[in-house]
Amino acid sequence: MELSGVSFFGIIVAMVAYLLGMLTIGFLSSRKNETVGDFYLGGRQLGPFVTAMSAEASDMSSWLLMGLPGLAYLSGVAEPVWTALGLAVGTYINWLIVAKRLRRYSLAAGNAITIPQFFSNRFGDKKKILTLIAALVIVIFFIPYTASGFAAIGKLFATLFKVDYHLAMIVGAIVVISYTMTGGFLAASMTDLVQSIIMSIALTIVLFFGINQAGGIGAVMENAKSLAGHLSLTMSHVPDPNNLFAAGNTTPYGFLTVVSTLAWGLGYFGMPHILLRFMAIEDENKLTLSRRIASIWVVIAMGVAILIGVIGLGMTAAGVIPELTTSGSSETIIVSIAHRLSSFGFLPALLAGLILSGIMASTMSTADSQLLAASSSVSQDILAGFFGMKLTNKQLLRVARASLLVIAVIGVFLAWNPDSSVFRIVSFAWAGFGAAFGPLVLFSLFWRRTNSQGALAGMVVGGAMIFIWKFLVRPMGGILDIYELLLVLNRCPGHAAACPGLFIS
Repeated sequence: MELSGVSFFGIIVAMVAYLLGMLTIGFLSSRKNETVGDFYLGGRQLGPFVTAMSAEASDMSSWLLMGLPGLAYLSGVAEPVWTALGLAVGTYINWLIVAKRLRRYSLAAGNAITIPQFFSNRFGDKKKILTLIAALVIVIFFIPYTASGFAAIGKLFATLFKVDYHLAMIVGAIVVISYTMTGGFLAASMTDLVQSIIMSIALTIVLFFGINQAGGIGAVMENAKSLAGHLSLTMSHVPDPNNLFAAGNTTPYGFLTVVSTLAWGLGYFGMPHILLRFMAIEDENKLTLSRRIASIWVVIAMGVAILIGVIGLGMTAAGVIPELTTSGSSETIIVSIAHRLSSFGFLPALLAGLILSGIMASTMSTADSQLLAASSSVSQDILAGFFGMKLTNKQLLRVARASLLVIAVIGVFLAWNPDSSVFRIVSFAWAGFGAAFGPLVLFSLFWRRTNSQGALAGMVVGGAMIFIWKFLVRPMGGILDIYELLLVLNRCPGHAAACPGLFIS
């Protein structure tokens, strides 16, 4: 659908206002960064609402507004529902059992301000080997993860405004780099709060506008029921690539597939950008309120995103948006709905711009947190921690910002190919952190006998097994074709408490 001049102008106004708002927050937050602890952890002064919403915004990424609706639109609700269920349970348990202990113990463990630093302090690792290995794990998995966010921004702008992908990607990256490099963790958290609100508004607008355009919720459900397996939790719809509403085929969504999909929830215990929010709250007793806010929001947001995919299918059946017959095009379902809304005049175009800003917000809210986590690993953990560079606070801040810039440039380079798969990278990085860090975080908080040798073995073997399973074992297919995070090993060199990372990897 080609945008009219009025529609184009309305969308541009809304999106430019959003981008300027993010830069303003970064500038204002920069005044509060007096130490490297402020830059990387906000001085442990986050309130419960900011903690909850920034954690969930940095968690969801563009997967919420593109991946989930796209899956539900093209293949039915089975995969997105089981994935959302696993993520919802993982979110709640993470907040319930990890958040308060990590906030308390990270402070007790030498006031650790990064996850690698916490590991070394927790296990008395004076040589900082754990710091180095954990920092390398973060860099290895977060740089391509950040690149996937830059790629998503570039694809969004390129699709919307028919501009060069590389130019669009660079502009988006510059905005993220600018407010994160100036404002640090506080800027990332405050922008994530704003971005979570924008994402919520975008989902709400799309939900009600889509139902109206599709002819009502009854028409939406009847259309979905007419496609075999589309509303089933035990099979997936396989659409005809030439005709979205042909009878199509179905494939069973069996027990092993369900369990493999649910395994996404296991990754939460090892996500550095989420764990840092637990460490940054001003009062550990306020984490109960944060848990309630986060759990409620994530369930509602994912549920609405899945429903939007079904509604978008109804809009296609009603002839108000075009058919999207490939997995890549189906992920732009909300973009198509926003285009439809913008055709009704300037004010609707502003709302459409807000929706599209929501997609951009979902990506940027993750990219900024990843940049911070990766740059802290280089400057704070590797340079200052492992190599013992003696720097003043001002020098540490300069090194922190320089590290962030270098990592971001590498991310831009990795995102240069417009055909790169955003969500395949996200899935792999998610498994990597879940395997390398997840079990170790749990054992470091709940098992006194866990030691530094076991922690090191757990990180190395956990991270390595993700590569081995993904690229060597899983391609064999059959019963081996399961999500790499689900792999469970039952043997450990030494005694079991020494090797937590071997249990889930």
